[in-house]
Amino acid sequence: MNAFLWLPLGLGGVGLLFLLWRIRWILAQPTGEPRMQQIASYIARGALAFLKAEWRVLGVFALIVAALLAYSGTLQSQSGASSHPLIAVAFLVGAFTSALAGYIGMHIATKANVRTCNAARSSLTRAFAIAFHGGSVMGIGVASLAVLGLGGLLIVFLWIFTGGDPLSRETSRVIEVITGFSLGAESIALFARVGGGIYTKAADVGADLVGKIEAGIPEDDPRNPAVIADNVGDNVGDIAGMGADLFGSYVATILATMVLGGEMVQSAKGLGPVLLPLSLAGIGLFFSIIATFFVRVREGGGPQQVQNALNIGNWGTILMTVVASYWLVKWILPSSVELRGHQVQPLAVFGAIGIGLVVGALMSWITEYYTGMGHRPVTSIVHRSLTGHATNILGGIAVGMESTALPALLMASGIIGAYALAGLYGVAIAATGMMSTTAMQLTIDAFGPIADNAGGIAEMSGLPEEVRGKTDILDAVGNTTAAMGKGFAIASAALTALALFAAYVGVADIPGINIYKAPVLAGLLIGAMIPFLFSSLAIAAVGRAAMDMVKEVRRQFREIPGLMEGKAEPAYERCVSISTQAALRQMVPPGALALLVPAAVGLGFGAEVLGGYMAGVTVTGVLLGLFQSNAGGAWDNAKKSFEKGITIEGQTYYKKSEPHKAAVTGDTVGDPLKDTSGPSMNILVKLTGIVALVLAPYLAS
Repeated sequence: MNAFLWLPLGLGGVGLLFLLWRIRWILAQPTGEPRMQQIASYIARGALAFLKAEWRVLGVFALIVAALLAYSGTLQSQSGASSHPLIAVAFLVGAFTSALAGYIGMHIATKANVRTCNAARSSLTRAFAIAFHGGSVMGIGVASLAVLGLGGLLIVFLWIFTGGDPLSRETSRVIEVITGFSLGAESIALFARVGGGIYTKAADVGADLVGKIEAGIPEDDPRNPAVIADNVGDNVGDIAGMGADLFGSYVATILATMVLGGEMVQSAKGLGPVLLPLSLAGIGLFFSIIATFFVRVREGGGPQQVQNALNIGNWGTILMTVVASYWLVKWILPSSVELRGHQVQPLAVFGAIGIGLVVGALMSWITEYYTGMGHRPVTSIVHRSLTGHATNILGGIAVGMESTALPALLMASGIIGAYALAGLYGVAIAATGMMSTTAMQLTIDAFGPIADNAGGIAEMSGLPEEVRGKTDILDAVGNTTAAMGKGFAIASAALTALALFAAYVGVADIPGINIYKAPVLAGLLIGAMIPFLFSSLAIAAVGRAAMDMVKEVRRQFREIPGLMEGKAEPAYERCVSISTQAALRQMVPPGALALLVPAAVGLGFGAEVLGGYMAGVTVTGVLLGLFQSNAGGAWDNAKKSFEKGITIEGQTYYKKSEPHKAAVTGDTVGDPLKDTSGPSMNILVKLTGIVALVLAPYLAS
């Protein structure tokens, strides 16, 4: 068993070595003409300035929370249960590694964008390779740091608490203390996702409404004052924010399974149930690295060829992980182990892992259907754009609502199937199976913003139309992969939330949640309301920031002589500053809501009411997240359909047509839904569970 204790660290180390090799390869690629380099430097400086400002705020927050956790670790509940002051160390390590993963991915993305643009001048194949491998730095970095962080803390804390005895009753306490790592990761993820989302959407809305609709200039026209802030937003929101998001999701899923595995240590006569999720994440990381070598496109291909290449990487990772997980489960688990009266056998656990991987893959396929160009949902929005702005909005809302049905049925089926096979441990390991391919999923997701930035640099540098044509091929696929990544993250939230719920019930030592009790039902209702209030705060924050951005862009068009004629350069830094300050100011209320309300409910009304609150947040958070992300993605690709030119009933519509303007309005409405509030729902759901799990020892009766 000692070998399996060190396996995750070894695989995480392999991931970091691969990361360094890929970074060197990307930085060795040529950066192109001086104008391209200048624009890329504007984007890189803006992105780094935002991260530094965000880190100053989050650094103070992290130190305050760590101090509170250290103090709480000295307290005991009425039952004598307690945590330990070392939970503060775990929290700080989790927060630091989450921020580090986001920084590494974003830093290399701002280097890869200009190199992708330069490669597109001569080769689609080369441009794709740079964008994809730039994304792999984000994906592999997140998974490697998560596996190393959790694996390292587990080894250190086992040595401190148990002296290396795997059968010690302190093992469960070790894992409960490590929940601080997940709390740190999810806290940073929430602020990074909300703050980055507010930043990017404020800039995007300002650039679209004034630049496209009022001034009638292209999206990435260098005359648009908000264009640099818009491209910076792609990095801080869709790369650093998404990276922190999936880092937190990855860690929370693994940890929830480890907590349930900790209950099984005595009957398993070893750490097998605890080490399985961590080892599964490690082999998923390894096969994600292997699969990157098979992802490539041929010259002269279109968006479908690019999508097929990414699908090869995704499905290749899934198939290799499934095969390897069979042997991993067989080696690491005993022939039979018990959890809360349910006998768990290795073959059944393998089946649950397979269910999780299948659910994750099907979620990606369903999301692609509802958000991809050429499919019925997006086409229906395109047709509704012919009759104006209002019908476009109604069409997008209808598509978003419809898009919750199949995922809900799929996730419900996955939960029932995994539970039938291996009980609550089966549900948790299914979620881990789904998240085990996070490295590849995030690689594919981060590919999109790099391609989008490359197109922006091409436009602003005045490169030939065929260069923008190549980057647009990549960007068209990137828009869909971004939606798929969000669907994947939200699906993982549903399974992980149930695993966290089960872990919470065990640690809090309560038999279950009785919704016949009025306080519990009240907690359920309040929990169901929170995702709506959270979304309201996030969307309103985008609206306020966008208003400031629109006023600034209009002012510059009005007051800078020669701007529209291209004879003067806009004051890009003013728009970057507006987005930065707005994001830092507006991200606090949603973040405080997510952290403080569950703590207040638990400490004020007890463990069972908090359980009801968790259930309410989970159900509405998952469905609201799906609705917002899919509606926004569909609106976005409806707009892009017009920009490529689309023929309806014998008439062809292009940019600047009236239907295109209606589609731009729909995209503007959908932007904060798909990039700010929607993807924040999965963090809200899991953060609620993590906060409850950290509080659980003090709520035990």
